[in-house]
Amino acid sequence: MIYLDNSATTPVKKEVMDEMIPYFTEIYGNPSSLYKLSRDTKRNLEDARERVAKLLGAEKDEIYFTASGTESDNWAIKQLARANKKKGNHIITTKIEHHAILHACEEMEKEGFEVTYLEVDSEGKISLDDLIKSIKDETILITIMYANNEIGSIMPIPEIGKIAREKGITFHTDAVQAVGKLNIDVKKENIDMLSLSGHKFNGPRGIGVLYIRKGIKINSFMHGGGQERGKRAGTENVPGIMGLAKAFEISMENREEKNKKSVELRDYLIERVLNEIPYSILNGHRTDRLPNNANFCFRFIEGESLLLALDNFGICASSGSACTSGSLDPSHVLLAIGLPHEIAHGSLRLSLSDETTKEEIDFTIEKLKSVVERLRNMSPLWEDFVRNGGKDNV
Repeated sequence: MIYLDNSATTPVKKEVMDEMIPYFTEIYGNPSSLYKLSRDTKRNLEDARERVAKLLGAEKDEIYFTASGTESDNWAIKQLARANKKKGNHIITTKIEHHAILHACEEMEKEGFEVTYLEVDSEGKISLDDLIKSIKDETILITIMYANNEIGSIMPIPEIGKIAREKGITFHTDAVQAVGKLNIDVKKENIDMLSLSGHKFNGPRGIGVLYIRKGIKINSFMHGGGQERGKRAGTENVPGIMGLAKAFEISMENREEKNKKSVELRDYLIERVLNEIPYSILNGHRTDRLPNNANFCFRFIEGESLLLALDNFGICASSGSACTSGSLDPSHVLLAIGLPHEIAHGSLRLSLSDETTKEEIDFTIEKLKSVVERLRNMSPLWEDFVRNGGKDNV
């Protein structure tokens, strides 16, 4: 098997599992209890909180553990808006956010909030001028993702944070795809809230983080016990928390060296695909993108058929976000960057890991070439295109 869907999820590393196992079998006390077994659990949990905070440039008490990046996004948007509705009712986001953001914003619109969805250019970038122009006296939240989960384009986060801070507006970023791949410092980048998810960087599923800068007015997400300083009730997922902290640390070890390798392999993949497969398109910014992301569209074929054909060769890939892979609609991200439906339907996302090899990429490209050719030969759109001498209206 060749696994090239690391933006969807990643395998848990052995070192991460080794870190987690004692909290299932030995150090299993409830952190809220008072006896030594539980005090040991609580102490290690708080140590993990501090480890995560250090990697983000945050303070320990600004880290809140959640069940996922989606939960973190929902908490940030809904409870920030509700807590500050007397101050204003306007939220700014973009058209290419993850559905955890978009659907949360849609829910707030039902509650009377106004949401501005910023356009992006053909490379998936917002205009800072457009952002500034969209700000109103009633704006209470800007939520813009750090890097896009489908096309990999990286947003100008420090500049956005600076604008938000100068205007006195809370700035949240969904950094689920960026954490573990990019160096992030929430203080230097003026980030007020940040979401991340452990399973995107070789940690366990079912554990996430919401960073909330001290002083941010936000309601609790769940009520019950006093866990997470009263903000997110429920007995903590201690094994998951320990695994997330360990995976985060491993992901940042020799990060620059690992990124250099990933970028070289990613660019090799991109160049070969664009040069060797006719009518292929790279989606997203050519260089200012996640080091492991390559997203293409292949004209005259369907992405679903492409995925199934690659799966027959043991190649795992995606047509976009894992959360919408079962949908027959084209990606909202690809439509937002200006691609017509008929091209957006032929998308393929290949996301590498630190362990992906050049041999795996070569094998994938050769199979991809043959699959694309075979699917096009079966396509009436391709037949019409050839019959018209390579001319169409797209």
